[in-house]
Amino acid sequence: MATATQPAITQPGLSQDEDSSWDQRGTTTIPARVVAQIAAKAAYEIGNVGSNADGLLGIGARRNFASRPEAQCELYGQAAVLHLDLGLVFPIPLSSAIEDLRTHVRSRVEHLTGLSVGKITIKISWLNPSSHVGKSLK
Repeated sequence: MATATQPAITQPGLSQDEDSSWDQRGTTTIPARVVAQIAAKAAYEIGNVGSNADGLLGIGARRNFASRPEAQCELYGQAAVLHLDLGLVFPIPLSSAIEDLRTHVRSRVEHLTGLSVGKITIKISWLNPSSHVGKSLK
């Protein structure tokens, strides 16, 4: 996980007078861990997305829909690479659910930080079947 910071906001299309005034204001930097928190919150906004709940020595409930998924971020200039580790409700069409998740997270992170999101890696650690699925799969 990267801990570097990068300028996140630029203002294209300004005249030279406005541009020099803009440069005198300084730069805005956003640490990678903050971008990761924004990505985790954005993933959680989708619904039916949960986190890995801590158990004792790895034993315990792993299906927690009351908290955000884990996220990490690496910054490369103005580009962010995101890594999400999460759980999903099952059954759902996974390919479309993952694509919707990527689209939403990319849109929110880019809008809120000004960075471009290059790659989003998603690890599905668990699936949580709804109560009626267990009966139909038997």
